[in-house]
Order: sequence, then C-alpha cells, then structure tokens
Amino acid sequence: MRKKTGSVVLALTLVIFMLLSACSGGNDAGDNNGAGTGTNSPAQDGNSEPPVTLNTFITVPPRIEDVSTNTVTTFIEDKLNIKFKFDATPQANAKDKKKLIMASGDYPAVFLSGDFTQAEQIDYGKQGILMPLNDLIEKYGNEIKKAFEEDADLKAAITAPDGNIYALPHINDCFHCWYAQKLWINKSWLDKLSLEMPTTTDEYFEVLKAFKEKDPNGNGKQDEIPLSGSFNSWHGIPSNFLMNSFIYDNDEDFFFIKDGKVQLAANQPEWRQGLEYVNKLFSEGLIDKEAFTQNIDQMAQVGNKQGDNVSGSVTAGHIGMYFSLAEGQDRHKEYVSVPPLKGPGGIAYAGYYKAYGNGQFAITNKASEKEAIAAIKLADYLYSEEHAITNEYGLEGTYWEAAKEGQKDVHGNQAKYSLKPEYWNIGTTLNDIWDQMGITRRTREIRESWAIPEDPFSQVGYEYRLYLETANNYENKQPEETFPLTIFMESDDAKEAIQQRTQINDYVRSNMAQFITGARKLNDSEWDSYVKGFDGLNLTRYLEIYQHAYDSKK
Repeated sequence: MRKKTGSVVLALTLVIFMLLSACSGGNDAGDNNGAGTGTNSPAQDGNSEPPVTLNTFITVPPRIEDVSTNTVTTFIEDKLNIKFKFDATPQANAKDKKKLIMASGDYPAVFLSGDFTQAEQIDYGKQGILMPLNDLIEKYGNEIKKAFEEDADLKAAITAPDGNIYALPHINDCFHCWYAQKLWINKSWLDKLSLEMPTTTDEYFEVLKAFKEKDPNGNGKQDEIPLSGSFNSWHGIPSNFLMNSFIYDNDEDFFFIKDGKVQLAANQPEWRQGLEYVNKLFSEGLIDKEAFTQNIDQMAQVGNKQGDNVSGSVTAGHIGMYFSLAEGQDRHKEYVSVPPLKGPGGIAYAGYYKAYGNGQFAITNKASEKEAIAAIKLADYLYSEEHAITNEYGLEGTYWEAAKEGQKDVHGNQAKYSLKPEYWNIGTTLNDIWDQMGITRRTREIRESWAIPEDPFSQVGYEYRLYLETANNYENKQPEETFPLTIFMESDDAKEAIQQRTQINDYVRSNMAQFITGARKLNDSEWDSYVKGFDGLNLTRYLEIYQHAYDSKK
C-alpha cells in the first residue's frame, strides 16, 4: 500500500492489502457452506480415470512462489481430478500478454484471469473464440446457479446482448469497498478545539480554518495541513468526496441519473458550485497544495513522519493508506470517518462502487468437450464457499480455524471462522494460498462471518473497523439510482464509447484541477467556454450510446 521500512511493517502491509483487496462446497455439495468440505474428487470416490489436463492462463500475484506446486493448486487438482498446465503470467504484464496471445491465436483452452471487458466478450463471442457458458452452467453449475439465485443482478449483469454468458467475474462483495470514497478526520483535534463533527460544507470549512489557525497539534507552529490526499491512490483526491455535496460524483464516469436519463454531472450548474467551494478551500490554504500531484507514497511519508502530527483530515479509501497500522504506531487511531457533508442544496451523497467487473473465467474454442466440462466444474467449485476461504487463507489449520463457541461476527452472531496468529506473520513470499488468483465468490455473508476482535482499532480489528465506519456513515447514502460501473453494449458502440470516454474523462479531470487551483477562473466566460468544449468531444452522441445500453439493461 506504500513504502515502509523494516520487514515487520512490510509484512503487515502485505497482510492488510490481502484483507482489503479482499466465497459451499463444490458441485455435489448442495447447500453445504463449510469450508472444510465439498465435492469429493474422483480419486476420493475410487475413480481411477486419468485427470483432465486444462491449459490455463492465470495471472500470478508477486508473492506466489510457484503456482504449479502451490498447496491450493494441488488441493484443487486432487479434488476435481484435473491437472493444470499453466500459462502463468505476472500481474505487471498480464494485460499485454493477453493481447498478444489473443492476436496470435496462441491462446489456451481456459482463462482464469482473462480480464475480458464487456466489448471483448462480445467480439470474441461473435468470432467463436469464447464459448457460450449457458448450457454448461445449466448442466454443471450448481454453485453458479446458486449465485444467480442469491444475487438478483448478477446473471443480467454478465449476460451479453445476444443472451450468452461468455465469462464469469471475480466476485468480492467487499462492503467497505462499495463505499470507498471516504473522508477521515482527526477526532483528537476536534476534541481539543471543542469542535463538533462537521455535517455540512459550511461547518467543514470552519473546522478546516480552526485546524489551520488554532494550533491543534500544540507545537506553537502553523504547520498543520487541514485537508490532504493524493492523485493516484484509491479515492484519494479530495475534490471528488467534496463534490458529492453538490452533485453525484463517483470519479469513474461522472454520470448521474435523472428521471431515467443518463446525464453528465461535470457540465451542470451544481458542478460549478462544487468547484467554487473546493477552490475556496484551496485558495485559503485549507487543502494541501500537493494533494493533486503527490502519489500515495509521498502522502504516506507526510502521515508517518517523525515528530508532531500535522494532518487534520485526509481523503482515502481506508486510513491505512495514509498512516502506518503497525503495532506501536498509533497515529491512525486518532481518525474517524466523516459522513457525506450536506451542501447548500441539501445533497449529501456517498460514492458507490459495487460492480461485477470484467470477465475472468472463460472457455475458448481450443477446449474439447471433455475439457469444457472439466473447466465449468472447476469454475463452479471456485464459486464455492470452500474455495473462497482456501484461496485467500489456505487450507484449514495453517492460518485459520473454525471459530470457537462464543466468538462473534460483525453482526453479533456466532462466527464461523477465525484467523490464527500465524496469519499476521505471513512473509513476503509464500506458496500455501492463492492470494486471490483466478475467481472466487466472496459474498458479504462469507466476509462477515469471521470472528471479530474486541478492539476495532487493533491490527487484527482493522477490517471490522472499516465495516463499522462504512455501516455507520456511508451505507445507502448513494443516489437511489446510479449508473452501473460495467455495462454491455453493442460492439461498435463500445469501441466508439471507449475512445470518447477517455477523452471526456481526461477533459473533466484536467479542467477540474485547473478550476480548483485557480489556473482557470470560474467566471461566466471561462465556465461557458469549458461547457462548450464538450461539443467538440461529441458529448451528445456519447450520452446516447450509454443511454441505449442503460435502457437495454432495464
């Protein structure tokens, strides 16, 4: 998550990353939800059939020593009577490698990390390269069909316009990730200055001024940074959180829905009002001038520097991006999340990011019938609760165990699973977990069934802390209707929209920064010129394409 010195801190960072990036038995398991049980392998049933070899493309996280000999790999092979022949690609160059093998025709029978966009699924589906999965799912996909039943939106979201399912996504129902656009504030500074938690943009302005002028860190210097963030981190740009007090801004597509119509937020009068507010903060020195240019490592250096804490508030998907979570480094404990601030028009939205993402699992026309059946059975198992646990935490007994009687989950119910102390000492390389490779289906039910510690501010309580902050301050505060982050559209429309989207989003972000920093003035002339600029980007056609895709999904 950021550079740190010392092996202990590095190990902790890797563990926290696992938690934050952060599904039931297999085909014959029915409703069995235990992570230590599942489908019996053919070998277990006394079947002496030779294993089916699956040529498989997979993207490998940097910590995995050897995916072919990995403990979870061999467990899956034994369980399903298959043998992987991996085309294992490091994450850093996986995208380029996929493009190369698809263009050359030298692609494998199975993808576990295909990262196929909706447009690619349609294109490769039409060409016959990706095999429709519908019939295979109907015959062999017990866990997949269970997922469709339990998640009413899933099947529609992954079904192409021609009615076919060409790929399955990695599903990670990370509750706090759904509401990752968060503002964190120094509660000890609020208390010291006898300030209440701000609830409106005006109140927040006064809090920032107090942070700047009233020496809350008590060192006699005006060295406090009232608000900071970073431009290349997970929801780290301050203006995006603040804009949601004026008009919905998820910083993904800048779409908002009004009366069923897809509109762009970034050319609306409310957007201008939001820019004026953020510009006011910036011009009065209440926003760190580095917040729009520094990267996450530079931001973390400020947060963790020796001496007096200078940070009043920060935008970040989670506070561990800014402050060290290592034992003995307690600065992060001073911070709590701020609910969406109500703007002058009464708006107070939370950014909402639940999405299914691109298709990861796919079967190509290189697969024989026998291989296709084995592959869909594999995918079905990978959607099981058993694999959700073993993928991330390995086999039972090493890093986790069944929860003891009396251990509670986040809802106060008897927990199902409990992490062992060994999990918090994982090194920089390992070969007994899959580290979220391939696909899983980690539902909220699974993620929230782990035993929680008493102290949410402890290392082991961090995920619980994020759950509480999200549930208390952000849940269900998004607009009633939001545009889906991933959506199918016809192939020609997709190609046109992708090109336009890059240009329009770059235009929005560039001008946003200029207006906020004062490089461009927010007078009528400059604003009108900015709005007129969307004509040259063919905004009308762009919105028509997305409106058609949106209407088609209703």
